[in-house]
Amino acid sequence: MVQHVSFADANCPIARSLEHVGEWWSVLVLRDVSAGVTRFADLQANLGISPGSLSRRLKGLVASGLLEQRVYATGPTRHEYVLTASGRDFLPVLAAMAAWGHRHFGPERPSARLVDRATGRTARPVVLDEKTGKRITGEDHGFEPA
Repeated sequence: MVQHVSFADANCPIARSLEHVGEWWSVLVLRDVSAGVTRFADLQANLGISPGSLSRRLKGLVASGLLEQRVYATGPTRHEYVLTASGRDFLPVLAAMAAWGHRHFGPERPSARLVDRATGRTARPVVLDEKTGKRITGEDHGFEPA
């Protein structure tokens, strides 16, 4: 018998995660910051987002502990945004989303690629079960009530 899994449940880690990064601008801000775009004006220009919308997303990501705000200039005060440990832990999620999006919806040549910083080689993300090392697939895995 298949049981219903409630993703609106406060105990659902997917629902809790989406509270912090579920808005698409927030995910794109995290993408850009992970690529080294850390200053407000640069993020705004890169994303083509209004200042008010960007400000709200940045405040939310800082409040959620995914970004840290740092002063890089005074008079007037200017901030840059850097990933926290929690924000860096989101990179594999971004990598998996990018790979999935490229495979199903992307252009032949994506505008960005995931690279191994030590070698400069393109990395191809997969999601593995930590205990077995087996690749997580829709055919072999699914969610069920805990």
